[in-house]
Amino acid sequence: MRNEAGEDFRDLFLLRPDIAFLNHGSFGACPRPVFEAYQELQLELERQPVLFLDREFRQRMAASREALATYLGATADDLVYVPNATTALNIVARSLLLGPGDEILTTDLEYGAIDRVWEFTARRRGARIIRAEIPLPVDDPDAVVDAIWSKVTPRTRVLSISHVAYLTALILPIEPLIEKARRAGILTVIDGAHAPGQIPLALDDLGADFYAANCHKWMLAPKGSGLLHARRAVQPLLDPLVVSWGWESEMPGPSRFVDHHEWQGTKDVAPFLAVPAAIDFMEAHRWDDVCLACRALLRSKIAEIVGTGAEPLCTSEYAWNAQMAGFRLPAPDGAVLKARLYDEHRIEIPIVEWKGQWLLRISIQAYNSADDIDALIAALTQLL
Repeated sequence: MRNEAGEDFRDLFLLRPDIAFLNHGSFGACPRPVFEAYQELQLELERQPVLFLDREFRQRMAASREALATYLGATADDLVYVPNATTALNIVARSLLLGPGDEILTTDLEYGAIDRVWEFTARRRGARIIRAEIPLPVDDPDAVVDAIWSKVTPRTRVLSISHVAYLTALILPIEPLIEKARRAGILTVIDGAHAPGQIPLALDDLGADFYAANCHKWMLAPKGSGLLHARRAVQPLLDPLVVSWGWESEMPGPSRFVDHHEWQGTKDVAPFLAVPAAIDFMEAHRWDDVCLACRALLRSKIAEIVGTGAEPLCTSEYAWNAQMAGFRLPAPDGAVLKARLYDEHRIEIPIVEWKGQWLLRISIQAYNSADDIDALIAALTQLL
């Protein structure tokens, strides 16, 4: 894929040229200009760490949060930077005062690390985890909403679901669920790890109580940059994972939420401060158009992928997918297939076992071309 100047986007990224990289969803990939801005920030930190981390820290972080908030349709003092979405969801889960018999409603499509966060919490609180099953392939978004909401009981205290399910790549219909939960007095916790930079967001309008996300995936920021957004009314429910100078600060800022969670001792904050560079990169390259082109490329190849024997995980025209799509594979051993795709065909793509079946997830980013997908199709045709 090329930009308006005729440059191949692949040349603007640091990825190895010998790999068909179809796994942007796992850890992202940082463009060269953004990575250089990140490294310059690290150098600046090392040259004068007292100036950087003491005298300038608060204003630098405020400016970066403001840029991120503008991009996400949020208020800057209602979000904080964290290393990743998992950290954000740990803050939420380990803060909520759940009691014996309280229920945490989630789905069977959630990220394994977040399943463990809630298991950890439930064991210590005496709470129960209820998992709504989402039959695949999905067709009707209303049926998905009904499948989840049918598990609500008078004991339901938390609804924790993904915005974009990590393995299936399905965009779940969270808006009506958030509205239903608000009316029922249920806290909503959204795992938006794959959303920013892949689908449009307006967090203030969305109205989730807590929204966790990554900047280092589809937003193209350096590794170690994520965020937690919390509605103003529920921010007092949250305790910091690390208690430091921001707790009962002698020099409080405009938001106690920010004070409690932003300063956690000496660490490299360059990934957070490089997020505006990632936003500038996307604006300079008209990233909305790039995302649409990536979606179009993926959709144009779905029939050929299905032709290898893979089964799609959605069957309707509803917008279940953006730049990722999931498929069920007729492979007896997906781990072997994944290894052969990499070792023999130099294709990086995730294949994960889920409920006794093997699922493949393909990600399309600006640096991908039709040739990458064609290589996958040829390899699957041979190996399956």
